Amino acid sequence: MSDEQSTDPLDAIDWRVHTERLVLRRSTLQDSDAMWEYRRRPEVSEWLGWIPADRADWDAEYPERHGINAAIELDGRVIGDVMIRIGDGWGQREVKDLAKGVEAELGWTLHPDFQGRGYASEAVRAVIGLCFTQLGLRRLTAGAFAENEASWRLMERLGMRREAYNVKESLHGTRGWIDGVAYALLAEEWA
Repeated sequence: MSDEQSTDPLDAIDWRVHTERLVLRRSTLQDSDAMWEYRRRPEVSEWLGWIPADRADWDAEYPERHGINAAIELDGRVIGDVMIRIGDGWGQREVKDLAKGVEAELGWTLHPDFQGRGYASEAVRAVIGLCFTQLGLRRLTAGAFAENEASWRLMERLGMRREAYNVKESLHGTRGWIDGVAYALLAEEWA
């Protein structure tokens, strides 16, 4: 066992977080099959930023991508995931170091068979709490294609504020240039 401290901020979270109906835990390599099952579906991949070309593409990329995700479990089955991408805030040169690792971008994906039951709200609400309490972050952001109403409505239900509506700023694989939305939430707004 190494005496080195982890440099991954998500390791600071006390995982196996229980909500009313769900368990959130750090995703693992073994979650690949479960996540592929819902992410490959057209009604899900339609709104993702990265769409695997096929199973081989998924298998090649998943080992590098899974580390920033929390798996959402219902009765032991992975039904979705939440991305937590920790990043730096912007800062002037003399205070730039104080802006390191103070915010995160969130994203979520849920198996279509489990949508419409409040599971995404429950999971993302718990992740927001982890980000502000256990990680001590100051700001969270999330974005979506403007046409993905279910996603931005979830952001609003969770108290996130719309900060931007960007016209034709997102290049979609089948829809061309479409509008996007950006939301954010500060720690003091959550408290």
